[in-house]
Amino acid sequence: MNFWKDPIQVTADWLMSLFTGWGMAEGLANILINLLGIVILITIMLVIDILLVWIERKVVARFQDRLGPNRVGPFGLIQPFADIIKLFIKENITPVGVDKVVYNLAPILSVFSVLILWAIIPLAPQILGVDLNVGLLYLVAAGAIGTLSIIMAGWSSNNKFALLGAFRQVAAMISYEIPMVVALLIPTVLAGTMGMLGISQAQQGMWYVFLSPLGALIFLISAVAELGRAPFDLSEGESEVVAGFHIEYSGMKFGWFYAGELLHAFTFGGFWGILFFGGYHFFGLENWGPLVAAAIVLFKALIGYWVIMWIKYTLMRIRIDHMLAFNWKFLVPLSLVVLMVTALLNTILRDASTWILGLSMFLSNALIAWITIEILRSRSRKERENAEGLAQPTMEAAQH
Repeated sequence: MNFWKDPIQVTADWLMSLFTGWGMAEGLANILINLLGIVILITIMLVIDILLVWIERKVVARFQDRLGPNRVGPFGLIQPFADIIKLFIKENITPVGVDKVVYNLAPILSVFSVLILWAIIPLAPQILGVDLNVGLLYLVAAGAIGTLSIIMAGWSSNNKFALLGAFRQVAAMISYEIPMVVALLIPTVLAGTMGMLGISQAQQGMWYVFLSPLGALIFLISAVAELGRAPFDLSEGESEVVAGFHIEYSGMKFGWFYAGELLHAFTFGGFWGILFFGGYHFFGLENWGPLVAAAIVLFKALIGYWVIMWIKYTLMRIRIDHMLAFNWKFLVPLSLVVLMVTALLNTILRDASTWILGLSMFLSNALIAWITIEILRSRSRKERENAEGLAQPTMEAAQH
């Protein structure tokens, strides 16, 4: 078998022959090979995470008209490694009265909840950890571990501000999981499967962002809220709850929370690319080999990560009541309407050509967006008239 056609399988077969040649049992060799693959994947993700630190600092510098890292190494590329060394040598302070087991386990779970998501990401048809037929359910379940790590950090820190920040962050994450799950059902309906590989393969003809642009937008907004990044980073409202749930963490324990946040954003950018932007499909370039297909997925993940950074460094933080009202009164109803219309049109036009289905889906999303804007415009007008009506007697009294 050619290595470039299936590098994972060729490498696994070579290792199997090597280990069995040393007299190792085939079952034990298989377990060892799988563990080795997991270690390599985790190592690659952590290296990417280090690179994301440099990318984020460079991007925010451009947004804020600054230079960013440019002293340690060429273009400041060694700066993230200097930051890691600083975190390692800083004192890990454990406050008095904390639950030490839960306190120390929380940052580990924060990173672990992100790393396990890469088990179902199809970098290529031949480069995939496991092809779960309920991959999207796995995505939601793994995300719950991140939610658990936040409440563990806030509760175990023996700090009321940390607990308050954790409560606020968890409230936002649980609330925005509803429209995210509904948005995840849209590619499920279109592809007829919940497996990530099946969803990627189903977009060979047309990407789902053209069939459901509103679904892609709802997933992106929900993902940003799930990540706790601006404008939804209420756990870090410095004027209200200091630094949030991780206020009592220092050194590398804090570093793990920060690393988990960056890698989580990159991972959600990858899921956004897989679910709505064709996965490893890109104008036939994926046919050049699995490594090219993997590069396409990582490139789309980086684009999604850049969009998330763009949102973070452009929009202002909003109040928690506004954020939750936006979710329950706007995003949840909108996501349900988009899902119902998508399912209805997909059933009616099941036997139609791809272009007829695509045009119908796109026009239906445009109609839903227009109706939504008109409803918001009407409500905004009524609220403005009510505010002006309440202010009119006060102005008349002031004139007399």
